[in-house]
Amino acid sequence: MAPQTSKSKAYIVVLLASLILPLVLPECYSSVVVASAATKPKFSDVDLLEFPLNLEYLEAEFFLFGTLGHGLDVVAPNLTGGGPPPIGAKLVQLDSLAKDFLLQFAFQEVGHLRAIKSKVKEFPRPLLDLRASSIAKLMDRAFGRTLNPPFDPYANSINFILAAYVIPYVGLTGYVGANPLLQKPSSRKLVAGLLGVESGQDAVIRALLYEREAQLVQPYGVTVAEFTNRISRLRNKLGKAGVKDEGITVPRAEGAEGRVMGNILVGDKNSLSYARTPKEILRIVYGSGDEHVPGGFFPKGGNGRIAKSYLK
Repeated sequence: MAPQTSKSKAYIVVLLASLILPLVLPECYSSVVVASAATKPKFSDVDLLEFPLNLEYLEAEFFLFGTLGHGLDVVAPNLTGGGPPPIGAKLVQLDSLAKDFLLQFAFQEVGHLRAIKSKVKEFPRPLLDLRASSIAKLMDRAFGRTLNPPFDPYANSINFILAAYVIPYVGLTGYVGANPLLQKPSSRKLVAGLLGVESGQDAVIRALLYEREAQLVQPYGVTVAEFTNRISRLRNKLGKAGVKDEGITVPRAEGAEGRVMGNILVGDKNSLSYARTPKEILRIVYGSGDEHVPGGFFPKGGNGRIAKSYLK
C-alpha cells in the first residue's frame, strides 16, 4: 500500500502547485505560458516543405520549355499531379553554353520535385503563366514604363537568362527563411540540400550576367547590370520587407565589406543570405505585392496549405 499512497500524495502536491503557483507568481507563470505559445510554429514541417513545390514547378517548366520545347508532361508526367500545363512557355534558340547549363538546371528541378514529393503529400502543379506578354509586364513594372517593343524572354539567350534571373533567387530566400522553423532533422537536411543547388543556380546566372554587365540589351539601350538592378528593386518593393535583393552591381559602400562594386552573390552586411517568408514570396511571384491577390506567374494562386490559407 505504501507505493500507492506515495503516488497519491505526489499527485496531490502537483495538483495544488498547478493551482497555487499562478496566484503566487502570476507574472512568472504567465510569461512561461506566453513563451510556450510564441514558440509553437505556425506551420508544420509538412507545410513548409510542400510550399516550395510551387516555385520548383515554376522553375522546372520554365527551364524545360526554354531548352527542350516541352515540359514535365513529357519529361516526368508522374510529377505533375494532374495539374494543368503551363501557359505560353516556349523553346529558345540558345547559344551552346546557355543551353548546356540551363538544361542542367531543368533536370535538377525535376529532381527537386521528386525529392520533396518523397517526403510530403504532393499537390497538383498549379496553373503557371509563362507567356512572353506576362514577363514583359513584369519588366515594364521594373522600369516604370512600357518597353517598346515589349520584352520577349524567348527571343534570344541574353533575354532568357535575364528572365531566369527573376526566378531561382526568390526560391532560395524561401529556403533560408524556412530552415530555422523546421522541427525535424530530416526536414532541415532536405532544405539544406535544396538550398545548396538553388544557390548554385542563382550564382551561375548572376556570374554569366556579370560577365556581360556593360552589354546593352537590344533594342532598349539599357545595360544588363541595369536590368538586374531594376528587377531586384521591383522584388524588394513587392516583398514589402526591406532590402533583400540586389543587382549584379551595387554602390561600393553596399558591396562586400564596403570594398567592391561587383555583386555576384547577394548578401547582407555580413555577406549572409537573406531570408523571406512565404507571404513575401507570394507577394513577389503573384506580382501584386499582396499574398491574398494571385496573378503574375500564378494567375489562380499557388497550391498547398500555406498558399491556400492566404487565398481564403
